[in-house]
This record gives sequence, structure tokens and C-alpha cells, in this order.
Amino acid sequence: MTKHALDAPQFFLTAPAPCPYLPGREERKVFTHLVGNKAPQINDMLTQGGFRRSQNIAYRPACERCRACVSVRVLVDQFTATRSQRRIVRRNADLIGEELPPVPSREQFSVFRRYLDDRHPEGGMADMTALDYSMMVEDSHVETRVIEYRLRGPDSRLNGRGQGPLIAVSLTDVMGDGLSMVYSFYDVGEEARSLGSYMILDHVERAKRLGLPYVYLGYWVRGSQKMEYKTRFRPQEHLAMTGWERVD
Repeated sequence: MTKHALDAPQFFLTAPAPCPYLPGREERKVFTHLVGNKAPQINDMLTQGGFRRSQNIAYRPACERCRACVSVRVLVDQFTATRSQRRIVRRNADLIGEELPPVPSREQFSVFRRYLDDRHPEGGMADMTALDYSMMVEDSHVETRVIEYRLRGPDSRLNGRGQGPLIAVSLTDVMGDGLSMVYSFYDVGEEARSLGSYMILDHVERAKRLGLPYVYLGYWVRGSQKMEYKTRFRPQEHLAMTGWERVD
């Protein structure tokens, strides 16, 4: 029975709760556990169907009266950076992203904690502790990487590592058809760098080098100003009732 439960996931529905993106609305989610040897394949399949991963849980919105949350993925091979996006890349040319195993650190948590306090002080993650952060990074049954962004050093071209303080971090799943940006955060003192956009642009290049066709950005929420940035990376595809649809 245990093997059957691991290989054929069971789905559950959460109780209604206040929507964190649109005032006055309620959200519900359908979710399942990602465990066992088939977790990577199941995660790939569910992500392609509009799910997101958080630790060992895959979830997607299941709201009764709202369809504002739309899954978004960038078409890597056809993506062309805009003039402003090229400026962002140039602005961050002094950074290098080092790909690491999913192991948390005090330095990561310090940047993460300041990011939450500044950008999401009343969000659902506002009360996360160091232990909660460790679980967010480590509790994964799929291929997950932490990408740390630091200033380039004299040896960066040889060893692929930066130097100096940590500037930004992305927790990223490597899937069969793309990179899924599970969560990213950055030093709020470096706001002028547009680091959120830079990390997406960097992931597009990483996916291109790996021969992967997509970068999954999670949900764009119609009507939520803080989610509008996800629509700027085009061409992209949005998941509709009939499947993925291209948006130029």
C-alpha cells in the first residue's frame, strides 16, 4: 500500500482562506505530496499542468469563483531581451551565479529575512524562522539547486565562483523540459540592479545552455500589480483551459 501511495499521488483540497494577492477574495488550493522515487517525474508532469512546488508539496489554485492565477513559462529559444532588459544584464555584468546543492546557510537566511521584512512584511512567509528556511531549501525529493549571486572575482572565469557578500539567491528545480524558479530573493540594498528581473534573464541563459525549452515563473495574477513583471519576458506561454497558449 505504501508503494502505491508513493507512485500514485493522492490529492487534497485546502479550506478557504484570504487571498494574499487580491483583497476581498478567498483562495483554495489542491495539493499532493512529492515523495518517493517517482517524485521528479510527478513534479515534471504536475508543473506542466500548472502546479508549483513548495518543499515536498505540489499545489495549484482551486478557487471557486476566481481564475486570476495563470501559470507562466518563458519560451527560451525564442526569447529576445528588450532594450531595458539588456540594460539590466549590463548593469549586473559584475555578478556571477554559482550553482550549489540545496544546502541552506546563515548568510542566505540573513538576506532572505531582510528581503521578507522589506518586501513582504505581511505575507504568508513573514514569520518564517531559520528552521523554516532550512526546510524550504532542503526538503525536496526532486533535482533542486541553489544559485548564489556574488561579485565576480579574479578567479571567477576559472572556478565559476564569485566573491564578497551574497547579493541574490534563487532556489531552482531542474526539470526534464525546463528550469522552475521555485523562489528567489535578494539584498534589498541593491534595488537599483533590478535583481528579480536579472535572475529570470540569467535563468533563460542557463536553460538555453542546457538545451531546455522553458523557464517556469509560477503564477501571474491578473489584477495584482506586484505580479505584472512576469508578463515582460516574451514570448511566453500561459496555461489555459485548452492547454498552453503563446503570448507575444
